[in-house]
Amino acid sequence: MDMLQRFALSVVLACCSESAIAQQTTAPSAQHSEPWWNSPWGEDDRLGNVNNLTPEGVKRAAGLVKTGKVYALGIPTAPESAAYGTRQYTVERTPGPDADYTSNGSQRVTAFDEKISSSMGVGTQIDGFGHLGVDHHYYNGITGKEVATTRALQTADIPPIVTRGVLIDMTKQFGKPMLEVGDTYNRAEIEAAMKAQGVTIGKGDVVLFHTGWMAGKMLSDKDLYRSREPGIGEDGAIFLADLGVVAIGSDTVALEALPSPPGKTFIVHQTLLAKKGVHVLETIDTNQLAADGVKEFLFVLGIPRMVGTVQMVINPVAIS
Repeated sequence: MDMLQRFALSVVLACCSESAIAQQTTAPSAQHSEPWWNSPWGEDDRLGNVNNLTPEGVKRAAGLVKTGKVYALGIPTAPESAAYGTRQYTVERTPGPDADYTSNGSQRVTAFDEKISSSMGVGTQIDGFGHLGVDHHYYNGITGKEVATTRALQTADIPPIVTRGVLIDMTKQFGKPMLEVGDTYNRAEIEAAMKAQGVTIGKGDVVLFHTGWMAGKMLSDKDLYRSREPGIGEDGAIFLADLGVVAIGSDTVALEALPSPPGKTFIVHQTLLAKKGVHVLETIDTNQLAADGVKEFLFVLGIPRMVGTVQMVINPVAIS
């Protein structure tokens, strides 16, 4: 190969190398994504399965009211509440500003206000989608940065939930008055309980589980009640979420079985809140519903519209 040919070849190779390098450095890198980041209701969706609520569903649920008996499903939130972890509630009553409204003494009007310092996860509560995520991503792929710095996924944006409620009594399924730590119910157990108790579950429903854990342990062993519990497993959560339910709750502080399976810490919360768009209801007082044998009812919940919160204290109502 003569000198001229060698020179031409070196120019061609150099050009090819520069072109390859340019392509590698200028090509956009593939953005990481997960299939569950995409809501079936579109990129602007913040409601998840709450989208399954309809006026027709409200009318059907209202038709379940036969006796008119009203059940408060919330317990009082108090400093002594069996709250999960280190959550606390304190309240202070203070004289209202300018409390003497009638300076001439004709009516002697006085007043008090209050100051509360609390997590919104003390007592009966709803978990919003900003409460728990997977690797800094939350429902519909919203990032942890957005949750931290904006009001994204706040509970104040959850509309009133008025729908059919279903109670599944797992104490009957397990054949004992109270489930124990280590008792986990999944699809097989839920379907068996549904069949035995003659209930169905449909799109837009709220499903509550009675385990007997609140009646058995909340007052007698508060530390155990709020740290370990029987509950639903990952497979059961997926089963109910895929049926289109709006929320799932129970008479325990965390709904899911605790301690979590190895390597799957709070897997039910991740599944329902982040991946499936189903709200979690915790510390629901199911005792009277279970005692009365109520299986389906009108469920009514208006969430307090406190801006910015990712959980909220609630008092849902069941009407049979």
